[in-house]
Amino acid sequence: MLCVRSICNEERKGDYHVFKTRYIYEKLLLWKNQNTGRVLELEGARQVGKTFILEKFAREQYDQFIYINMIGKSGQDFLGYFHEIYENRNAVRSQPLHQVIKAYDPEFKDDKSTVVVIDEIQESAAIYSRIREFAREFACDFIVTGSYLGRTREKGFFLSAGDTDSLILNTLSFPEFLEAFGLRERYEQLSLTGESSHECYDEINRLFEIYCQIGGYPKVVETYLETKDISQCRAQVEKNVEIFIRESSRYFETALELDLFGKMFSAIAISLVKEKKGTDDFVTDFSKIVFKEESGKISKKMVNAAISWLYLSHVIGYCSKSIDCNHLDLVDNCRFYFLDLGVAAYFLRRTGETRDTIRGILCENFVYLDILKRIKTTDTIAGDAPWFAVYRATGGELDFYVRSLLDYKNYGLEVKAGRNTGKTVSRLLVDGKLDYVYYLKGDTYGGIAEGKLITVPIYLVNRIHFNLGDQQC
Repeated sequence: MLCVRSICNEERKGDYHVFKTRYIYEKLLLWKNQNTGRVLELEGARQVGKTFILEKFAREQYDQFIYINMIGKSGQDFLGYFHEIYENRNAVRSQPLHQVIKAYDPEFKDDKSTVVVIDEIQESAAIYSRIREFAREFACDFIVTGSYLGRTREKGFFLSAGDTDSLILNTLSFPEFLEAFGLRERYEQLSLTGESSHECYDEINRLFEIYCQIGGYPKVVETYLETKDISQCRAQVEKNVEIFIRESSRYFETALELDLFGKMFSAIAISLVKEKKGTDDFVTDFSKIVFKEESGKISKKMVNAAISWLYLSHVIGYCSKSIDCNHLDLVDNCRFYFLDLGVAAYFLRRTGETRDTIRGILCENFVYLDILKRIKTTDTIAGDAPWFAVYRATGGELDFYVRSLLDYKNYGLEVKAGRNTGKTVSRLLVDGKLDYVYYLKGDTYGGIAEGKLITVPIYLVNRIHFNLGDQQC
């Protein structure tokens, strides 16, 4: 019989009942079955459903589930026992940390049938610094998580990297989004190159347009399922951002730093728009946007700290630049993208740009997220972050460049929301800088031209392959 130290209502992060299956669940199960003996650190932005998926996983895979939330009453209780027992461990004959957990939950059993989940662990440097002991002195499994684990980079937090495994939970991917509508299987069966029913493509495309507007935060998607109202979804996105900024205030030292942080979302959106219109230097242009107000008070150090916090909180990601589609000639971190399309759409809309301009940026952001996921979760693509490319021979740019680790070929991805095709990508192919090109378009059912030019509906990007060279051997 499952024994659970219950999660109080005020400690729940959401009741996302429609999302019964998440990709991360398979990764959690793999971690459990590998039995590495290390503590699992589950990262992810606020409100992506970390607590929900961990509770589901713990209840289904363990006999005993002990939950501790370091910003709730359970965390206060646990810290009380920690101070009383562990910090006075000279009075305890053996295993003081075991005694702390036993005091917190008298039914605690230290074996593989038990999992201890510590939520919002970044709120206690003392508990976070015990991760090495959790890994080395216990037989049971430990999972630690939190929405602001970037704080653990500060002094006072000790982590032995050899004692942890890491996973990241993102907002709902498009296939996970479709599952909430009962259409994931249909999506998985769609032909990449147009052989399926046009009605099926059109149905998936309609939901893709909605996904681009509301994104994948579970609560936002639930709002749409309940109301079918995009404006209410935007309101939920706004609420999520406001809470994130307010909660982040604990980690900034001055009001000016917090005010700057709140402006970063809009600055990134404006920079993406300007870049779409042909800015020469994204980073320089972004700096001008940030510094144009109160330039005497805001330093580059403050700007970099705000950007780093957004990155460590899984709100934005970086993209690097390749020169001439050379995987060894790179300039790191030249562009930012949002890690959720709903957040991107919200701030892009506030720039006042046209729907077509915004849609083009969102489609590009969508492809970025797919490439990033492959880099982080598979061993198929070179690099630590997605790459775009500039071609010096023409002065043009390629939306994304992928160096495959499957066939060691160069792939170009050109994102087109309408019917246009790119001249730069065609030239790169002719000049031998690329081996294959994927045109990712909104208004298409797909097709293949001359074996090296493949047109695919953009919403099927997560099903394209980067092993075409092997297939032609």
